Amino acid sequence: MKPTVFTRTDPVYPQRLQERLGQQAPSTLTALGNVALLSQPKTALFCSVRCPGDAILGAYDAARKLRDEGVTVVSGFHSPVEKECLRILLRGKQPIIVCLARALEKIRLPADWRSAVEAGRLLLISPFQNRPPRPTTESAQRRNEIVAALADEILIIHATPGGQIEEISRLIDRWQIPRAGIKRSGTNYA
Repeated sequence: MKPTVFTRTDPVYPQRLQERLGQQAPSTLTALGNVALLSQPKTALFCSVRCPGDAILGAYDAARKLRDEGVTVVSGFHSPVEKECLRILLRGKQPIIVCLARALEKIRLPADWRSAVEAGRLLLISPFQNRPPRPTTESAQRRNEIVAALADEILIIHATPGGQIEEISRLIDRWQIPRAGIKRSGTNYA
């Protein structure tokens, strides 16, 4: 599998990135997998690294619900809760978009990712070329902005006060992206 690089002028480049990010939109995206997934309605999933137990249970319920309803989910899938949600989503058949906070070149795909890519239901994208080889705080922030910019709706499992997800939440509010209303035991995780 060889990654594809496309620019803002390519027809598959998501126009929403330019609409929301303007001049800050990445000039290129590197993709591995089915780029047609970028044109589908997407729910972005975010969760801070530190997450209370009741929110973790809600995240797992939400991931199962998204999986069972066939919702296309986009996320960095980097925090522990996001990683577990990805594990749950990979058991389904719905499309998934993983936005990396590092360059896509030289990535080693886990077996379950590889089979999902081959099935056309997993797309990996990165706005980074060659660097960074590993995620950094800055590249994670950039990745989160791109995930939010791609989304039709947002699901924030938990945002630690003063953290990156809280900062992204303000950007989401400015762009007026609706929150996904997923409920668990009377609690709304939106």
